[in-house]
Amino acid sequence: MPVIDFRIRPPYREYLDAIMYTAPDRRDRFTRQLGFEPSPAAMSKSVDLLIQEMDEAGIDMGAVTARVSGYFGSVPNETVLAFAAEFPGRFVPVAAIDPRNRREATDTIKDMMAAGCKAVNIEPGAYDPPMYADDRRLYPIYAFCEDNKVPAILMTGGNAGPDLSYSFPVPLDRVLADFPDLKVMVSHGNWPWVNEALHMAFRRPNLYLSPDMYFANVPGMDDYIRAADGFLADRIIYASCFPLCPVKEYFEWFTGLPIRPDNMERILSTNAEEFLGGKLFELETDERKP
Repeated sequence: MPVIDFRIRPPYREYLDAIMYTAPDRRDRFTRQLGFEPSPAAMSKSVDLLIQEMDEAGIDMGAVTARVSGYFGSVPNETVLAFAAEFPGRFVPVAAIDPRNRREATDTIKDMMAAGCKAVNIEPGAYDPPMYADDRRLYPIYAFCEDNKVPAILMTGGNAGPDLSYSFPVPLDRVLADFPDLKVMVSHGNWPWVNEALHMAFRRPNLYLSPDMYFANVPGMDDYIRAADGFLADRIIYASCFPLCPVKEYFEWFTGLPIRPDNMERILSTNAEEFLGGKLFELETDERKP
């Protein structure tokens, strides 16, 4: 079974200017609060050690995400494409957009999908100025993604904006209702609103959840686990959230959770494929053949 880690931020180019690398004390505090020791790859800012962690864990692929953000640090689309090109078949590039000009944003999505990106990353609360998920400036972008079958990753959980209101799930629920054919994956699982997020997923079949670091040793994790081994087994997507969690130790911890093998396989592999449109591993494996 091939495995994909859906949230990896490598120590590479502009990623190194992001808060997760410029504020290592903050990052490592989060890591230890979740019950892990910081990754050597993160501490030494080593791509080679990251690849080694992935190999030792048995992670076949990782998703690398561009972002447009003031507070967290922006990562251009060209950077994720360049990183993926350095490791053919090993990383899935995900594009980001600046939503303030809808025509430029949709042109960017079109260009980046043609260049090899598999989805678009939208972080409403991290924009300048911050937005809520149902901000009307985002609606033409959602409509374009829905019409063109481009899956969207939304960050509406964790530190999703200047205050807790930016992770409140009601705006996201409105988006899911208004764009029922748009595949949406919520990074950070919309934590801390766990019950509300699971209720949204129960009633909105276009919602995927990736709790990533918030699966581990925080309030609500047991509810995520029950959903992952129950009604939401086909729409939970695995991610370590590196460098906030170490790739290898997090994977070892996660695969020990009380989730039945068939559901675990979906979470580690096939759900990500289905979210991104299918045949991901088959295509990427072919690219990696000598």
